[in-house]
This record gives sequence, C-alpha cells and structure tokens, in this order.
Amino acid sequence: MSNVVTVGSVNVDRTTFRSRAEIRTLESSYEWFPAPGETVRTEHVLTAIADEEFRDGIGGKGSNQAVAAACGGAESTFLGTVGEDERTYDVLSTLADRGVTVDSVAVAERETGKAYIFVDGDGESWIAILGGANEAVDARYVDRHYDRIRNADVCLLQNEIPVSTMRSLLERLSEEAAGPTVVLNPVPTDGVDPLLAEPTVDVVVVNETEYDALEGHLEAFAGTVVRTRGADDVIVSGESEYRVTPPSVDPVDTTGAGDVFCGYLGAQLAAGRSIDAAADLATAAASISTETEGAQGSIPTLEEVMALEPTAPRQ
Repeated sequence: MSNVVTVGSVNVDRTTFRSRAEIRTLESSYEWFPAPGETVRTEHVLTAIADEEFRDGIGGKGSNQAVAAACGGAESTFLGTVGEDERTYDVLSTLADRGVTVDSVAVAERETGKAYIFVDGDGESWIAILGGANEAVDARYVDRHYDRIRNADVCLLQNEIPVSTMRSLLERLSEEAAGPTVVLNPVPTDGVDPLLAEPTVDVVVVNETEYDALEGHLEAFAGTVVRTRGADDVIVSGESEYRVTPPSVDPVDTTGAGDVFCGYLGAQLAAGRSIDAAADLATAAASISTETEGAQGSIPTLEEVMALEPTAPRQ
C-alpha cells in the first residue's frame, strides 16, 4: 500500500451555524475575524457566542488531511502534538478509528489546539485557530521521526505548526538523493513565504483567497500550483495547465473541503497517479464532502468517489 505521512496540526473543532448577517456582524466587531473561506490564527477568545452553541469535533488541517489520505486508499500516518486534554475529546482514538496511524503523536503540557468555525446557510465557512499544542511541534520532534518521513511516498504539510519546523525539515530533505513528494497547503498564509521558496516542495494547493494573498510568491514557485475555486474549475498549473470541473452538489458545510482535496491528492500521488488524474479524484472527494456537516465525518470513501466518476480515472 502507498504511504502518506502528514506532519501538521490537530485541533478540537468548535463549530457554530449562524446566518450570514450574524457572521457579518462578527466580522465588523472583531478586527481579527477571518474573511469568507479564510483561516486565520488568533490568540483572542470569542465571548459573543456561548459555549453550548458550539458543536465539538476533531479537526485541524493536518489530521483532516491524514484522515482523507486514509479514506483515499493510502497507509496514512499523522505526526504532530496533542495536549494533556486529548482524552477529554478522544482525539487520538478518533483518528485511529478513522484509519490513521497515531503511534508517534506526542503529548505537550498545554491544551490541544482549538479551531472556531462559523458556517452560514450556504455552507461557507470562516475559521479562527488557537495553536495550543500544535506550537510544540518542533525540529527535535521531527528529527526523531525523520526516517518515517523520508521513506514516505508523499509528505503533506500545512501552516498550522511552526514554519521554522517545516523549513528545517524541507532543508534536510533537500539533501536526500530521493525522498517523498511534498505537498504543501500554505494555510494560514501568514508567515508561510519561506516555505514557498524551498525547492523540496513539489506541489502547492491553495484556494482563491490564499492564491490572492500569495500570488507573487506562487508566480516564482518552480513546482505545480493547484488552485481550488469552489464550484468553479480546479486549475492545475505545472508544465501545462489542466482543469477539473467539480461535480454539481448541494453544499451544506464547506469546512474541511480543502483538506479532503489535499489528502486525496496525496493518496493518489502516492499510488502513482499523475497530478492531473489525482486532481480528478481529489475534486470529486472534496465536492462530496461539502454535502455533510463537519470536517472529518464528511470525508467520503474511495468507493463513493469512484462511483461519482463517469469514467475510469486516468493514470
């Protein structure tokens, strides 16, 4: 079986469903509040909404992508750090039940990361994250698990752990004669610029908001850029341009759709598919995921994705 290793974040997702008007009020009231489709870091605690109005689940871009890679047919390992409260939320047992290997996840003396997710009636999401234990994923931790990363077929990275940790990893991988295909989802976009300059990164996946924020750096990037654009065509820009038209769906919650795309893309690249063929399946998987509430619980199986394909996917 192909092998995908995700080095990244795991959060307790706290989701609330509000009207677009209510969310616009929050946007105007809090300077740090994210834009539609955006993920931002914050150290602020939102007091305008009571705790009981949030639904708790397991998320974080890293763990979401690891679960999606497992659903996409890969042997999926997650490397990251949880807090001492992880058993309160069943973080590791939930990931294991969803097919992810978590035997090397560390426990830090702080709370597990949190994500506050606001979803409107059209399924659009606004996400603010508090790093918590994710900030403890340091170079020493990665060094302890370097061989597992180096021997993977694909390594998935995001920007919810320290940039310095990922930069150290990428620089070390650059010294290898062979290593994993590295897929970077540079979200949140703040401070991620140094990673886009690393030659070890093979594929960058961004949505339109992220593309606009990073356009200058992406134009200088030597690898493949994949732009997800909601209901519009996904654009794969490498040696040539390739477009994928998403299937028509009735979205309920777009939270985590980008992570589903990245995890499926990684799993299919690890299985030896071309970037275009991998994007076909990843687009279908991400679209299906928007029809169900939540991030990880909405990730479709490979069989469900293949059933949506009108023809056999290209290699």
